[in-house]
Amino acid sequence: MGDSRERDLVLAPNEYAFISDQTKGNVITYVGPYKTSMANTDKPVFFNKKTKAFDICNLDGSIQTFCTAPEGWYIILKNPAIDNKPPQIGTSNQLSSLQIGRKVNLPGPNFFALWPGQMAEVLEGHHLRSNEYLLVRVYEEEQARANWDNAVITPQHTQPEGLEEEQQANDSIDANRLSMGQLHVIKGTNVSFYIPPTGIEVLRDKKGNYVRSAVTLERLEYCILLDEDGNKRYIQGPDVVFPRPTERFIEKNGSRKFKAIELDENSGIYVKIIAPYTENGQSYKVGDELFITGREQMIYFPRPEQALIKYGEQEIYQAVAIPPGEGRYVLNRKSGKISLQKGPAMFLADPREEMILRRILSPKQVELWFPGNQEALQYNLQLQELSKQQQARLRKASKKRNKLNLPPMAQQQQALIDMDFSEENEEEGESVYEGIVSNSFSRSRQPQNNNSLVLDSKYEGAVTIDAWTGYAVLVTSKLGDRKVVVGPSTYLLDYDEVLQGIELSTGTPKSDAKLMRTVYLRILNNKVSDLVRVETADFCELDIHLSYRVNFTGDPEKWFNVENYVKFLTDHLRSVLRNAIKQYNLADFYAEGIAELRNIVLGSRPEGEEQDSRRPGRLFTENGMHIYELEVLDIEILDEEIQELLFASKHQDIRSQLELDNKRKELLYSQEAEEMAQKIAASRSKTKQFALELQEAEEKQAQMLKLASQAARIDLERQELTAQMEMQEKALNIARLQRQDEEEAGLLQLELKKGALEQRLKELEGEVQAVVQKAEAVSPDLIAALQAFGDKALAEKMAESMAPLSIIGGKSIVEVFGNLLAGSPLSYLLDKKGETQDPGLEE
Repeated sequence: MGDSRERDLVLAPNEYAFISDQTKGNVITYVGPYKTSMANTDKPVFFNKKTKAFDICNLDGSIQTFCTAPEGWYIILKNPAIDNKPPQIGTSNQLSSLQIGRKVNLPGPNFFALWPGQMAEVLEGHHLRSNEYLLVRVYEEEQARANWDNAVITPQHTQPEGLEEEQQANDSIDANRLSMGQLHVIKGTNVSFYIPPTGIEVLRDKKGNYVRSAVTLERLEYCILLDEDGNKRYIQGPDVVFPRPTERFIEKNGSRKFKAIELDENSGIYVKIIAPYTENGQSYKVGDELFITGREQMIYFPRPEQALIKYGEQEIYQAVAIPPGEGRYVLNRKSGKISLQKGPAMFLADPREEMILRRILSPKQVELWFPGNQEALQYNLQLQELSKQQQARLRKASKKRNKLNLPPMAQQQQALIDMDFSEENEEEGESVYEGIVSNSFSRSRQPQNNNSLVLDSKYEGAVTIDAWTGYAVLVTSKLGDRKVVVGPSTYLLDYDEVLQGIELSTGTPKSDAKLMRTVYLRILNNKVSDLVRVETADFCELDIHLSYRVNFTGDPEKWFNVENYVKFLTDHLRSVLRNAIKQYNLADFYAEGIAELRNIVLGSRPEGEEQDSRRPGRLFTENGMHIYELEVLDIEILDEEIQELLFASKHQDIRSQLELDNKRKELLYSQEAEEMAQKIAASRSKTKQFALELQEAEEKQAQMLKLASQAARIDLERQELTAQMEMQEKALNIARLQRQDEEEAGLLQLELKKGALEQRLKELEGEVQAVVQKAEAVSPDLIAALQAFGDKALAEKMAESMAPLSIIGGKSIVEVFGNLLAGSPLSYLLDKKGETQDPGLEE
């Protein structure tokens, strides 16, 4: 039962299986829904696509599903049937004749079973965006021509009106010209969906993708397309770049688009013309070299006619910052002349003609020019080693070039120039350009320090010599020029300039046994010590330890005329001192040796001058050396016996001198003691005198104070009396004014009364006349009596009125009245003594 079930083939719908008849060799295709029992000679098999053979398998392994392509998919069928009919559903099918080696593209929706020997691949239709494309190839030109119009194509509808027709016209493919192996590009700008027809296949890229991405370029970006014929195409953004069928994008680091090269006034690129072209009215021929800087072109896009020249890894040449006091050596590659470019400057060398050099100093030069600088010594040793390695590489490259039989100029260019954009076969993914992903430029400086630049040109620039204060150096060139640099100063050596060395004797006494070599001449406050052995007139040898103070004066060009000025100085003065001291005996010289030595070396002090600084010193005209001071450190007698005798004599002299000094001191002490006593007595007397003077001054001061007090009191009393007198005068003035006022008032009243009286008299006269007229018969006696009566009344009135006047004037009323009536008709009323006839008037 179990075996029979295992021999039953049951196929569901959408299933099929291959069964091989082992007796006849036929392979029968069973297509479901179907059920059958297999004979013992029937074996289930499946078609192996790799070996292209039928392999026996178990029954379950032989059952396969239909090849199904939904809408938007397609089937690539290999070895199609001659009648293009698939196996019939629900039955067994004998093997049909196949077109071996052919393949067809069947768009969906479609599904069917495969004949034995057929192979099928179901692929999704290719959806394209506007920046994507397909690369298709013609694998059978007749089928491609016949079925070209059967391709499933959906046009791209996202383009502006009119542009689509223009691009389709430019990218249209003539089906009649299709040939085997041709490649074509299906652009996403024209087609949004594509299923190839029979005879056309879509190629995969290296990653296995059918749809390929075009390159979208933004501004300041470009890409490079390399054709199979070796030509390159440079396309600048903004643009969407589709390659031609025979082109491929040059990539580097996975990027196919690159940033434009940013240049400024301090940077540039070095290019060589590899194909003739004309730009802005100027023609360039093959072999021309250009150095393009930011002054001519701030943004640089490469051209196919230009090749970038690099030295090592340097593509963009940057200006070198030369600070103040520093410099760079610049080689002119045409003339071979080396010049010195001094700072401050931003120096951009033109690589066509100029090259910045570094000068390598020998260890001896480093030791002389920069004594004790181990860092500089080590650095120059490393530079020498690198130079040797470079020379070895150049010799090796020269041997290779000699084998190629290149001309000398070509060999030199090949040694110096590493040309970019070579025409060698570049591997996929390699390029000479850096990628870019945005419009920003990547700078070499840190973003937070855009305005700062760290300069470290310690060993990059020209050799700098610092002449310190009080020192000088001699600079010579290979052309024989020489100059003296006096410190404090900084000097930049030209490439052919060196420092002239001098030798100095060392030790005490100075000798040539051990010479010190240096390039720095100390010209101020130089100190040279020496030991001179001399002999006196009495044949006694002395060792004199001296220290000379030396300056260099006059023309600096003479200072280095003597190579060893120390030996020159000491040898000359030794001879002078030996000759001069030979004229003195030991005792005299030992007593006044220092002064004599100073006179010998520095010259005599001018008359009237007490300062040693006035001495003229000793001048050496050969090199301008001037000894302005001498220090005598020690004078040593070499003969010990003579030294002891001299010292004993000197000791005796000293003892005698000390005794005399003691006596002299005692005398001086006594004199000073008496003088001090006298001074004390005089001081005490002066103190008493001073006390008396003080007392006298105090008494005088007290008297002066008392007198001042009395004077003040008298002055106060005088002021009080003066004030009282002034008040009295004011009171008298007031009284006088009052009297004047009263007198004026009395006179006024008198005038008024007089006027009234005159008026009354007139009235009385009138009355009298009237009375006279009325009484002419009155007797003379009556008239006299009446007249006397009137006069009496008048006299009374006047006496009454005159009373105040008599008081003021100090006279009696009678006198005043008499004065008033003198000569008047009333004068008779008064007697000769001034009395009135009427006794009543006296009252």
